[in-house]
Amino acid sequence: MAVGQEQARWDTNYEWKIVLLLGIGFGLVGLDRWIIVYLWDTGIAPDLGLNAGHLGNLVGALGLLWGFFAIFSGRLSDGIGHRKILIPAIFIFSLMSGFSGMVAGFTGLILIRALMGVSEGSYTATMIPSTGYASKPSRRGFNQGLQQCGFPLFGLALAPIIATQLLQVTTWRTIFWIVAIPGFIIGLLLYFVLREPADTQGAKLLGATEEAGSWLEVFKSKNIVLGMILLAFMMACVFPLSAFVPGYLLNYLELTPVQMGFVMSGIGFGGFVGQFGIPGLSDLYGRKPVAVVAFIGATISCFGFFQVGLNLPLLFTMLFFTSFFTLGTIALVTGPICTESAPPGLVASSIGLVVGWGEIFGGGVAPVITGYVAQNFGIQNIVWVAGIGVGAGIVVSLFLDETSPKKLAEKAS
Repeated sequence: MAVGQEQARWDTNYEWKIVLLLGIGFGLVGLDRWIIVYLWDTGIAPDLGLNAGHLGNLVGALGLLWGFFAIFSGRLSDGIGHRKILIPAIFIFSLMSGFSGMVAGFTGLILIRALMGVSEGSYTATMIPSTGYASKPSRRGFNQGLQQCGFPLFGLALAPIIATQLLQVTTWRTIFWIVAIPGFIIGLLLYFVLREPADTQGAKLLGATEEAGSWLEVFKSKNIVLGMILLAFMMACVFPLSAFVPGYLLNYLELTPVQMGFVMSGIGFGGFVGQFGIPGLSDLYGRKPVAVVAFIGATISCFGFFQVGLNLPLLFTMLFFTSFFTLGTIALVTGPICTESAPPGLVASSIGLVVGWGEIFGGGVAPVITGYVAQNFGIQNIVWVAGIGVGAGIVVSLFLDETSPKKLAEKAS
């Protein structure tokens, strides 16, 4: 069957089911991961006697384990299949979220959050290629971005609202169990819907039916290596901001918790739009030019956020655009760029490597550095941790190779 005929008869029913389920699942990853930040200053820290340094270590530990297991699980899922990774992972991280509300001190909390990082990293590295295999090539970027946009919507837009509202009626301990329950439901639905890559229409197009080479083959792709660097830069911006801007707003700008929740929702709504908007634009205009423009926008927005003072609408707007560009580019790099640059049979391995390295540095090391800066030099100086990387990313993104099917077809013709 010709590729054109295969695409014309694409199984859109499975395509949209898997985008929806995996997208909601990734939204719950974001909610479980970030709601701790919005419960920190108003519940967890005073109850357990903790400070900003402890928060940085918690975020960092989760990020480091997320990164290591994204690398490991991506390669593993190319060998044993996606179902054996994705379905157990969503049940485990949901359970760990609930257990977060049962701790008595920092040691128990960091162990539970580390286990959450293991399962969430495994879920992420396998989820993105699963969407790639299910997606028609002409909308691969949009689908992979749409599937990832649940993370900022649930974790960064709705989490501050959910946390501050639920704290009015219950304790932070109960809230962790409330947000854990939906994960068990999505896991059950995935059990009945999710297919292995070889059983999807994208199998031949992305090499799932070919024998995979050595894991080291992924390093021969220039885009994969550049993607590791670019993802670390973007994550070193958006994740420290997500963890420490609530403290900056409450303790430095002296906003109320409700005002903080409003401003912080900007990072979630901006990321939500960016994670399908940026990859969607790259389907039309190419992966490389969109990535370059996004890094420029992220740099301007990040530094601008820390210059606007007590203007709530401007704080929201600058945080919205910082997240729009950073999280949008994260979806672009981990989604279509990695999927289209991976060696045959090693799509999950390639994505896992890029996600893993980005998490280890941007989600693991950078929050620890940011916590040290906030504790010793003032929380207003965290802008330098967040802003330097995205500025350097402008230069690195200029060396990407174009992989968009539309642009490659135009060039060939």
